[in-house]
Amino acid sequence: MQLQIDKRYYTPEEYLALEEEAEYKHEYRDGEIIAIAGKTTNHNKIAGNFCRQFPLTIDSQDYEIYIGDVRLWIPEYRIYTYPDVMVIKEEPIYEGTGKTTITNPLLIVEVLSNSTQGYDRGDKFKAYRSIPIFQEYLLIDQYRFYGEQLAKNTEGKWVLTEYAGEDAVISFASLDFQVAFKDIYRRVNFDLEER
Repeated sequence: MQLQIDKRYYTPEEYLALEEEAEYKHEYRDGEIIAIAGKTTNHNKIAGNFCRQFPLTIDSQDYEIYIGDVRLWIPEYRIYTYPDVMVIKEEPIYEGTGKTTITNPLLIVEVLSNSTQGYDRGDKFKAYRSIPIFQEYLLIDQYRFYGEQLAKNTEGKWVLTEYAGEDAVISFASLDFQVAFKDIYRRVNFDLEER
């Protein structure tokens, strides 16, 4: 059953109640409820491959990594969303009384699709930047070996680094970790993707 959403504005509480009953996930954007587009197998492989490569302990610091089903609350913009991957340093800080919504990602990874790339690069990134602990954003193209990394420097400015080609290796600024495109794109078949 797909949840039918009337064109009206909802409170965050109404959204959360509807989302509990929904068969498919939805975002909440300041009163509007938007269905999340279905993901391709390559999209899923890329997010999963990133998670498999990520160590939970780096230099004796603990991290948690969440994929797709954990919700993020962004209070300044009144947005509930489901990033593809979130990395949290130490313990998650939950919104509300449940364990389904967090507020403190250090690193967010989004796998780009044609239908979401404009939002992921624009308004969504703007909202993410309002999260005080958020330090790094990785956008991975699902159609070719390409990624964009945006990292907050010591002056509070966001610096863009682009990666292209099968031999690229991403070095993260907010934590001591590197990952090769060969590992992120393992078993991804670009010929299967529709543009």
